[in-house]
Amino acid sequence: MTSTTTAPAPRAAVLGTGSWGTTFAAVLADAGNEVTMWGRSPEACREITEEHRNERYLPGVTLPGGVAATTDLRAALAGAHVVAVAIPSQAVRAVLSGSADGLEPGAVVVSLMKGVELGTHERMSEVLREALGLEERRVAVVSGPNLAREIATHQPTATVVAASDEATAARVAHACATPYFRPYTNTDVVGVELGGAVKNVIALAVGMAQGAGFGDNTTATIITRGLAETTRLGLALGAQAETFAGLAGLGDLVATCASRLSRNNTLGRHVGEGMSLEEAVAATGGTAEGVKSCRAVLELAAAHDVDLPISQAVAAVLHEGLPVLAMTEALLSRPRKAEGV
Repeated sequence: MTSTTTAPAPRAAVLGTGSWGTTFAAVLADAGNEVTMWGRSPEACREITEEHRNERYLPGVTLPGGVAATTDLRAALAGAHVVAVAIPSQAVRAVLSGSADGLEPGAVVVSLMKGVELGTHERMSEVLREALGLEERRVAVVSGPNLAREIATHQPTATVVAASDEATAARVAHACATPYFRPYTNTDVVGVELGGAVKNVIALAVGMAQGAGFGDNTTATIITRGLAETTRLGLALGAQAETFAGLAGLGDLVATCASRLSRNNTLGRHVGEGMSLEEAVAATGGTAEGVKSCRAVLELAAAHDVDLPISQAVAAVLHEGLPVLAMTEALLSRPRKAEGV
């Protein structure tokens, strides 16, 4: 008589227990991984582990049984072949510094974050490499039209997994592929990350305009010209133009600008309706990355002599007190020029 043994499921870790981190943990579990999440809140970790829920960020959603959570960062990292990071972009360096020896040899670290670090102007993959002392080939990024709530309820979507090494991208794509979550691979890490970072700022502008009472023509104008300025910045940094016409460019931009599930769009609408930034942050809940990233994006653009008028206007509204109506007037009164420039 012969006996059979079942190989243990591969282990993955997700750092961060917000809506996107929790959703991606569920995706990894549905793809066949045993997932351990890390978070600061003991109550959130208990709820995820024992009740398979995260009511603060994904109310009403039941998580797969293969997802657990802990407040012990090294315990979460132990044995994980894929480590996905969903920490607020301006905090990630401080959280992860000194954790490199907790990683498994050969583990791939995946950025789920969309932003540019203030001061250094670095993209999130660059921050991860420095904080964890990793070779470039061991870092990947995931970006696309990926509104967490929709994915958590298994609504179909696609995404892009980008890494400088094609094998790394393919490895991460395999780890997160499910019937409702379709990953495509790409080696244009710069383009994928910039598309994700700048679209948050453009979504704030769209939300502001909508909150001020402007309609679909204004929304379409901001989205289209926002894509143009994102592409300009990307090309200046060596990205590929076609990336911005794909899922991580136009796809992510449209989803974030058009959806009421987008925190950046929602916060922008609150500001457009007359709230102060502090009031809008409180009313939105969660992290709207574009609020802080807009200044870092502008600093990065200035370093490469790239003009980003929409991003500049958003920063002026949020951080310099420019009225929203003055923002829209300023954008429309810019010197006329050919559309393609």
